Amino acid sequence: MTWSIVARDPASGAFGVAVTTKFFAVGALCPHAQGGIGALATQALVNPTWGPRGLALLRAGASAAETLQSLVASDAGRETRQLHLIDNQGRVAQFTGADCIGWCGHLAGDNFSVAGNMLAGEAVINATATSFAASSKPLAERLLDALDAGQAEGGDKRGKQSAALLFFGSEDYPELSLRVDDHAEPLAELRRLYAVSQGRFAAFRKFMATRANPSGIFDRAVIEAEAQRLEREAG
Repeated sequence: MTWSIVARDPASGAFGVAVTTKFFAVGALCPHAQGGIGALATQALVNPTWGPRGLALLRAGASAAETLQSLVASDAGRETRQLHLIDNQGRVAQFTGADCIGWCGHLAGDNFSVAGNMLAGEAVINATATSFAASSKPLAERLLDALDAGQAEGGDKRGKQSAALLFFGSEDYPELSLRVDDHAEPLAELRRLYAVSQGRFAAFRKFMATRANPSGIFDRAVIEAEAQRLEREAG
């Protein structure tokens, strides 16, 4: 099940993962990321331990390839799994087990990776990659557009159900974490949630505590003024 894209913005160092599938709550187990560390997606007959273990290896200094090798070697069920990841240098590593259900495979690009299984065909990941590589939009929007492009080529051959978008900047907490767990049109709903996030939520996020400013900005008048400004801009 599933196809996903993991990516790094080389200008800012931000990481993002976007994923969709005909399965319940894909955002709960598939996408993983951490600011300044890396991002990965674990899918097919998913091994949910690969997410936290993979990030721990990257955090300890392992490369994307070393991390993938360690995770795959440790799992007797590896041939039923799919994994792809990107590290803080933009290096990509990918694995599609021999027992994953077709169409299945992966594709690497400059600072991004696409992988999927149980797809309508190879065109799904090709279109996803082409869309992402050709775009100059903000990273989160590029990821959403990329999934839409893959869906236009047939997506998951079983249908649609869930989707997720995970986005990390430089902090330990996500700048954005959106999940659609069960919906007839999960990508449309994910995009709606993203649009909502660009209003009042974006204003609150802008003033949250950071490593550089552990208290953040907590003047409610300042926060409210920014929220109103963003809402006006959104119409």
